[in-house]
Parts: sequence; C-alpha cells; structure tokens
Amino acid sequence: MSKVRVATIWLDGCSGCHMSFLDMDERLIELAELIDVVYSPYVDAKEFPTNVDLTIVEGALSTDHDLKMIKKIRKNSKKILALGDCAITGNISALKNLFGTEAVLKKGYFDLVDFNESGEYPSKMVPKLLDKVIPLNEAVDIDFFVPGCPTPADAIYEVIKGILENREVDISKLTRFGK
Repeated sequence: MSKVRVATIWLDGCSGCHMSFLDMDERLIELAELIDVVYSPYVDAKEFPTNVDLTIVEGALSTDHDLKMIKKIRKNSKKILALGDCAITGNISALKNLFGTEAVLKKGYFDLVDFNESGEYPSKMVPKLLDKVIPLNEAVDIDFFVPGCPTPADAIYEVIKGILENREVDISKLTRFGK
C-alpha cells in the first residue's frame, strides 16, 4: 500500500501548531508508517509539490506570498486541513485589521526602531502586506478545520488518523480551553 502524501506549511502564524504536531511524540512513528511528508518546515523541499493528498496549513493570510501559496496549495492538494485559530479566524495576526497596513508598517519599521536611516520600508525582506489579514477559507475551499491556539497534539493526531481512515472525528473534547 502506498503512503499518503502529506505537506505542512505555516503562513502568518507562530509555528505553535507545528510544535504541537511534534508533540504527538511516539505517535509520529505510527504516522510515519502511513504518510510520506513531501513538503514541510521539517523537510528540505524547496518547491511545493503536485499531487499532495493532504496539506496541513497553519497561519492566516497576511501577505501576497501567503495568498499565492494557499492558492498553489489548493490547486495541488486533494484535501486541506486548516490547523489552529490563526488559519481558521485570523486570530492574533488579524489584530492588524484594527489599525490598517500603513499604521502597522510605520509602527514596526519607523516608530519603534532607530536604525532605518533610509526612510524606506524593507521591501526586499518583507513581502507585500494584504490590506486585511484573512483566514484561509476566505481565499480557498478548506476541507477540515481543527481549532486551538495552539491546537492540542491529541486533536491533531485524532483528526489525521480520521482522515487517513476516512472517518469523522469528534474533536469537541480534544480542543477545549484548559485541557
């Protein structure tokens, strides 16, 4: 039996959900028998591959790069799992929406620094910000949503196993605050 091709990526997020993915501990060994991780911060793949069975996406969409990536992911993935509150609601990243792009850039690159003598935004280092931070489902269709900040390892494991076994999973007891 061939392994399921899985990709993971974090967009505008803190990588906390990816850390929770690693917190599955010995269950990762079980999953390694079933999946082949073809793209991820964990592997050295440079380009997002084609024909991915499941892509797990952490983070909101806040830059033009994020938007291009999620569209490329949707085009090349059979299923997408939105992992964590940033991917589902925008969460912390979406606080930018309260102030606007220009105000955030000004605060981050001029008001709070004393080394930007050029008076220009660091355009080579910082991708173009979208006017509004948005959750994944505002740009593409999403197949699965798993909330949490970060998403608990137990919920990630159960949902991935459920997807692999083609069965629904009740995560209501796995994603409660304070568990």
